[in-house]
Amino acid sequence: MSHSVAGEPPSAGRRAAPLTTAVYSAAEWDLLTSLPARVLVAAAAPGAGRPERGVLAGLAGLDAVAAGRGFDSDLVRAVVAAIYARHDGGPAPAERLTDLVDLLVACRAAVRVLAQRADPADSAAYRQWVQSVAARVCRAVPGPGGRLASPADRRFLDRLGGALGLG
Repeated sequence: MSHSVAGEPPSAGRRAAPLTTAVYSAAEWDLLTSLPARVLVAAAAPGAGRPERGVLAGLAGLDAVAAGRGFDSDLVRAVVAAIYARHDGGPAPAERLTDLVDLLVACRAAVRVLAQRADPADSAAYRQWVQSVAARVCRAVPGPGGRLASPADRRFLDRLGGALGLG
């Protein structure tokens, strides 16, 4: 177990640096660390009966990503740390981020990677966290009649949940 500078163990029994990243190839880790942003952008994108979203939806998605820091999952915390530690500062190409078919394929690929390499609890936490990013974006701006998610948003969330093996 690693210790802090003061020689005390990290709070709540958490490791200072999760060992979870060592079991993933660079391509697998890139998939796991890029998927939350891809989901956020896809959830915020209008189209197919889904309303135009604004800054509030994007902020809700960013807040949902950041909320992963508090998860009781080494994997989720490591992914969030990697997301915030990236130095390139540039987003992935827009077509990579918003194409729904490609996003669902990436979700299924992530599920396969997690099934092979992750602890089942970490796998479930990661998949639920990614789904929660989309749900918070879709519900950030009430639609007509004050509904929190349009029927098209619910279909999007259902498809995403299915691709993540949640439904």
